[in-house]
Amino acid sequence: MRVLIVEDEANLAETLRAMLKQNRFDSDICLDGETGLSYARKGAYDLLILDVMLPKLSGFQIVQQLRAEGDATPILVLTAKTGVEDFVHGLDLGADYYLTKPFEMQELLACVRALTRRKGEVVMDTLTFGDLVLNKSTCELSCGERSIRLGKKEFSIMYFLMTNGNVVISKDDLLNHAWGVDSEAEDNNVEVYISFLRKKLRFLHTHAQIETLRKFGYKLSGAEA
Repeated sequence: MRVLIVEDEANLAETLRAMLKQNRFDSDICLDGETGLSYARKGAYDLLILDVMLPKLSGFQIVQQLRAEGDATPILVLTAKTGVEDFVHGLDLGADYYLTKPFEMQELLACVRALTRRKGEVVMDTLTFGDLVLNKSTCELSCGERSIRLGKKEFSIMYFLMTNGNVVISKDDLLNHAWGVDSEAEDNNVEVYISFLRKKLRFLHTHAQIETLRKFGYKLSGAEA
């Protein structure tokens, strides 16, 4: 899973990234609001963590713009402000949760876990699509009595495909989600890992399959087979 951190305090941003990495979340960092909004629009993230007081665009402005564009990505807002009016304003704009600085890292991590459960068909620590079950804790993909462990990139791609089942996902979106917006990875990296995943799906004897739509991308289908 991938998180976007938009925070102008570089040390705090790096601390958040390190803490999230220890808990199997990959992160990208932006230090100003304009860059943060640009990254968020790429659709590569399972969660956005936004500071309120940012250069160029505030966290509230980012929330307002994304929600106006129909982006439903979960958003956690961080702020040093303690006024109730700011809290209400952030939630009214479309933020999902509001955390006041200073905060305990374990409190933030609990918020991250809760908000990322909102995406997809999640039961406890699993994600399902048709006869497939993806365990987020063990990175195991299973179908019936068969299961197989996925590598980090395989897990990231399969998670993205399963949470967007039957929806076409472009190569660019898969690259951004699995490798990060600033990565130098190319289209053939996606093709290689899609090939790996197809072999594992065949091993599992699942009805689900990864379809290629020429010039558009990929989609996971077969949930109702």
